[in-house]
Amino acid sequence: MLQTLPRSKTLSGAAYLERGEGAETLVLIHGVGMRIEAWQPQIDRLANDFRVVAVDLPGHGFSDPLEGAPELPVYVEWFRRFLEDIKAGPVNVAGHSMGALIAGGIVATAPEQLRRVALLNGVHRRGSEARKAVEARAREIGSGNFDRVAPLTRWFSENEEGTEAYRLVRELLQAVDPVGYALAYKAFASGDAVYAHCWPKVECPALFLTGDGDLNSTGAMARDMAAAARRGRAVVIEGHRHMVNLTAPEEVNRALADWLASS
Repeated sequence: MLQTLPRSKTLSGAAYLERGEGAETLVLIHGVGMRIEAWQPQIDRLANDFRVVAVDLPGHGFSDPLEGAPELPVYVEWFRRFLEDIKAGPVNVAGHSMGALIAGGIVATAPEQLRRVALLNGVHRRGSEARKAVEARAREIGSGNFDRVAPLTRWFSENEEGTEAYRLVRELLQAVDPVGYALAYKAFASGDAVYAHCWPKVECPALFLTGDGDLNSTGAMARDMAAAARRGRAVVIEGHRHMVNLTAPEEVNRALADWLASS
């Protein structure tokens, strides 16, 4: 059974968890269909040294939905307001998948609010075939008639199907609000190039991490973004796919700790 972590809520309706009392703040943004609980291994480890804040995306978990048909910049603006609401000052931001697109958006539009930025399993300038596939999935989800757990075959290998990580992600996908999921997935499908140009101007340390088996957020994408960023570093973890923060938590936590130690 899904164990719900305790949350607070901002006046603007964003649900979040806060743990730890370090001098610096690390803010975690999950991907489409997930929620705060998908960051459990990172919260448990990094809260020993940092103030860790994890937030539910709009229409996910316990956060209020956005109005209309929001594109990626609306999610980025929502996240900017969230940072103001929690009064954290310059923060470290790590995003996974859709959260990585938001992290890229905030460093592009409000760099003064960030100390460091990390994109886990982030997409960057999809090819035409990948774009067609993700847009088709967005239309399917938007229709309301879709298989909630279809991503599992892409996100996990066959030998991971009996793991705790697999069971957790399956439960989260089954629990997600379909409207919030559809809105966020549409923004995710069209958002991979919106802020792709920003990296040569980014001054802060930037980590780009993925699994070598992630066919959508590829190692090549991570390396391209790292090469474009002034202080970029790519980490590609062998033998893992899209949910690498859950399937290889120790390796991911080490990479995040190294990134957080960079000056």
